Amino acid sequence: MNRRELLKSIGLFGAGVGLSTISAQLLAAPATQNRLLFVFLRGGYDASNLLVPTSSQFYYDARPTISIAKPSADVNSALELNADWGLHPALRDTIYPMFKAGEASFIPFAGTDDLSRSHFETQDSIEMGQDMSGTRNYQSGFLNRLAAQLNSGMAMSFTDQLPIIMRGDTKVANTALRTISKSNMDDKQSKIIAQMYNKTGLEKQVNDGFEVRGEVVRDMQAEMQNNDGNRNAITTKGFELEAKRIAKMMRDKYALGFIDVGGWDTHVNQGGASGALAGKFEELGRGLAAYKNEMGAMWKNTTVVVISEFGRTFRENGKRGTDHGHGSVYWVLGGGIKGGRVLGEQVKLEAASLFQNRDYPVLNEYRAVLGGIFAGVYGLNSQQLDQVFAGVKARDLGLV
Repeated sequence: MNRRELLKSIGLFGAGVGLSTISAQLLAAPATQNRLLFVFLRGGYDASNLLVPTSSQFYYDARPTISIAKPSADVNSALELNADWGLHPALRDTIYPMFKAGEASFIPFAGTDDLSRSHFETQDSIEMGQDMSGTRNYQSGFLNRLAAQLNSGMAMSFTDQLPIIMRGDTKVANTALRTISKSNMDDKQSKIIAQMYNKTGLEKQVNDGFEVRGEVVRDMQAEMQNNDGNRNAITTKGFELEAKRIAKMMRDKYALGFIDVGGWDTHVNQGGASGALAGKFEELGRGLAAYKNEMGAMWKNTTVVVISEFGRTFRENGKRGTDHGHGSVYWVLGGGIKGGRVLGEQVKLEAASLFQNRDYPVLNEYRAVLGGIFAGVYGLNSQQLDQVFAGVKARDLGLV
């Protein structure tokens, strides 16, 4: 029986934290290597109510029931970032302090050239990160290509299935932290596996991997048991718990991570300073703040990028919601970034500046923006960046 057959026989393959995680422990990212967590908000979140264009009267005319008031003493008004922009008040205690401390920035008018306004098509386009005019490979995601450039680091997708963005030639593990219940290996099985690696000189690393794995599972079991009987289900409200779990893995082991958060399609009763979207912002902010806290000293070497497939229509619809749009706002957080700014090419928001008279235009192409961030985080050169985003010149916004 070879190693793979033995591991299959004891149920390692397909486990919530299984062989892929144990193997990854053997090549864990050095503690000195910078970390990057990529957060994808699936559903196309309303960026205009996240980063509020407070200097645009057109914004208030276009959103009579869902706009966020200009900054004032009212706790429901926007939080002032600069003369043109404010932040949604739901992020007062989480992301706003990061911005004030130089640990958060926003990039409006960001996005892709994809004009389908389809969730799935645009998500696929972004995750592949390929030229839309050529033949596209759905088995090659740009974070996988980025992982290939990180010879000393490891990547992990914190998802049930490996998403397009992490698919490719480089082996990337995925683990659904939300579904972990108990370890399916006892001490005897762990020792058998460690003995298999004895002659390879990797016995200690394998044992260390099992030890870390056991600690993570035990921590998660305890957290789940205290999860108010929700049977381990992660909703938007559960993102804070999941962010802590992710940080435990990223802090010591992984240089690159991916997580997606759904539920951002707000066609009806979106709300303004309060309501459905405000609640999601508040929960997302708490999760990201929890991630920062759990990273501890590693936060200074950590960058978090938050994106969505597209923004939403600038004008509210007849159901007090917003429809599928185009340009969006990207978030960049981290303990070592040069934040506290709203960056990238911008335009005054008025009817004449909207794309197709309905959406944010895309002025900051996502591959160029992300390429600049990747170069800063990992020190990649132009040749390496071309392997991630072929034919795209990285744009350095001075963030990292």
